[in-house]
Amino acid sequence: MRALSERVQTFTDSVIRRMTRISDEYGAINLSQGFPDYDPPKALMDALARIAYEGPHQYSITFGDKDLRDALAAKHSRAVGREVDPETEVVVTCGGTEAMMCAMMTICNPGDKVLVFSPFYENYGADAILSGAEPIYVPLVPPEYSFDISLIEQGFRDGAKAIIICNPSNPCGKVFTREELSAIAELAIRYDAYVVTDEVYEYMVYAPSVHTVMASLPGMYERTITCNSLSKTFAVTGWRLGFLIAPPEVAEAAKKVHDFLTVGAPAPLQAAAVAGFSLGDEYFEGLRELYTEKRNYFLAGLDRAGLKHNVPQGSYFVMVDISDFLALPRFAGWSDLEFCEWMIKEIGVAAVPGSSFFREPVNNLIRLHFARSKETMDEALSRLAKLGAMLG
Repeated sequence: MRALSERVQTFTDSVIRRMTRISDEYGAINLSQGFPDYDPPKALMDALARIAYEGPHQYSITFGDKDLRDALAAKHSRAVGREVDPETEVVVTCGGTEAMMCAMMTICNPGDKVLVFSPFYENYGADAILSGAEPIYVPLVPPEYSFDISLIEQGFRDGAKAIIICNPSNPCGKVFTREELSAIAELAIRYDAYVVTDEVYEYMVYAPSVHTVMASLPGMYERTITCNSLSKTFAVTGWRLGFLIAPPEVAEAAKKVHDFLTVGAPAPLQAAAVAGFSLGDEYFEGLRELYTEKRNYFLAGLDRAGLKHNVPQGSYFVMVDISDFLALPRFAGWSDLEFCEWMIKEIGVAAVPGSSFFREPVNNLIRLHFARSKETMDEALSRLAKLGAMLG
């Protein structure tokens, strides 16, 4: 057989999804892959039930159901302080994952360079490689996950065409401040670069942190591609509904990429999702309150279990430091991946090895998530307490 594409040899399968498969095999509590264990809002389920009989069941317009695009444009207009045209600036995609891939393939030529913060959601490196670009990694330094702005400027000087920003950040929960984003924006304008943002956790931000939309900053709407999803906002990760919003000339090119990648997102689910935007601001404020409560509850449980962790400013992920465990004789020489596999089998809780998110040689962190019911968190924390007891 002739050789396969060289690009597919340069990255692995998704470690996150692999952990879910192992978790399912052993019946563990899955705190690895980030999806809720509760139902979507009743308004969405009722809409989907009605649409099951009324339709649509055939292709929608490739770049998205008109009512959904109207709702997304109205939402983004409020966020950026300008009118967003649902016909020329919005593309509905098959999840935020496809939105990111569309963005990368729209702006990148083979050989282009793209700045990526590390740790990073594992898709970003693969997205860059699949689009022919070279990722250049900029460290977010634990425990505060701060960064050196001079490294970003150096990357732009070296010819980086774009920077990817996940805000709030998966996996570390960092929320970029307005000052940090403004400093990056200034460099993007100076060096004529694009900014691709992943904002899927925009409503999971914990006081005093505030989510700032990059495209709302002066001079940035014209060079920002905002990628987002309904998955986390409405607890519908399986519906695979994402979107991309960009200036008309960028969105028009992204429509072509999207058309030939997937044709379109599922028509019945797009139509049903519109109901989510009728819930009003109280729903989105309630989401912040819900996840603030979940975060505080879960972190308190980790503290009781004696597990060291960061305090996420946003998202529903927390990084747990396993250095003390790896120092024990029974785990001597183990990788974080081996530790996570052992956790699934022996503790009954699934996590993601931190090394899958870092370009740097980080082996002492694992990622857990708290998008779970109180009952599920209680059982998971009870099992994790057994883990903590190993430290004496």
